[in-house]
Amino acid sequence: MAKKQFYETAKPQETAVLVAVPSYKQTDAQTKEYLDELTFLTETAGATTLHRFVQKLDKPDRATFVGSGKLEEIKAYVLEHSVDMVIFDDDLSPSQVRNIERELQVKIVDRSLLILDIFAMRAKTAQAHTQVEMAQYQYLLPRLTNLWTHLSKQKGGIGMKGPGETEIETDRRIVREKISLLKERLKKFEKQNFEQRKSRAGIVRVALVGYTNVGKSTIMNLLSKADVFAENKLFATVDATVRKIVIDNIPFLLSDTVGFIRKLPTKLIESFKSTLDEIREADLLLHVVDISHPSFEDQIEVVKNTLTDINASDKPVLLIFNKMDQYLQQREKELQEFGEEQQVRPSLDDLKATYMAKEHAPALFISATDKLNIDQLREELFRRVAELHYERYPNNV
Repeated sequence: MAKKQFYETAKPQETAVLVAVPSYKQTDAQTKEYLDELTFLTETAGATTLHRFVQKLDKPDRATFVGSGKLEEIKAYVLEHSVDMVIFDDDLSPSQVRNIERELQVKIVDRSLLILDIFAMRAKTAQAHTQVEMAQYQYLLPRLTNLWTHLSKQKGGIGMKGPGETEIETDRRIVREKISLLKERLKKFEKQNFEQRKSRAGIVRVALVGYTNVGKSTIMNLLSKADVFAENKLFATVDATVRKIVIDNIPFLLSDTVGFIRKLPTKLIESFKSTLDEIREADLLLHVVDISHPSFEDQIEVVKNTLTDINASDKPVLLIFNKMDQYLQQREKELQEFGEEQQVRPSLDDLKATYMAKEHAPALFISATDKLNIDQLREELFRRVAELHYERYPNNV
């Protein structure tokens, strides 16, 4: 049976090189941004990035994802610098992992496995551990062959079943049984969560959503005065955290949920169904955006698409642009470097006048770390909550 350490993609001091295979439609700026994110993921997992390899292709190679020439280039670098693993910014098929691993002779990690590893590190509760473990086993099941290639000395066929193949079938059965057991365990958690939500019926529920590392947990701490873990790393929060807040005798529940990300593994979304129910059953979503990120509009679209995927796109949304302190610092630096005549980031007033502010009426611009416009956020949030509360309880006005 595959050991638990199979899932550990990174240990302190491990080194990695990154590989991206963008299409010709993708710009160099987008490729750089995506690799920056993959670097951040790698650092969050505990490894150090040494180099990046990029190869533009119409579509990835079916056998080795990259072309033979690029694979040789990667191999030469891995050997010269004693690299521990190669991380791909896409998901690899089991055969691709096997072929690349055979050629490079180092650990091969795809995007899903890297994210699963980080979720495993960040999970704090028994439910989150169970959710991540099930996603890991679902990821592992079609890839078991890779673990036993060193035993598969004999060809398959009647009377020619090698010991490796026997081990694989045994492992598959065990993994399937483990997945069934974890599903049953998750059903119990879901039942408990349902009973908890049912006991809170009638109370207005608000959920913080957004791309990972946009500052949701910091905002949660400011609004609820609770000590929620917040860190400048991807997926600092995996478990949903719910706090009850009472303002002017009006109670409401505020939940901090797992951050979304580009190419979030489907199995992970399935496993975190009960956690995502906090979003699905919310009355109001606070969509937090990192305004200082160069591609914040793309991140907004990722969140919108994920909300659609989990059937939560019909919720009323308050758009909150966070990290204005960093944005204004970046703008000031651009002004000093290029001057007003060059195209620089818009001023705060210009931002408020854009389609984003008009579309979401109002969009709020804050800095959670500097507590900029936090009172404005509180007032708008409590106004929205009061409206929802009095719609539900008109006699309480």
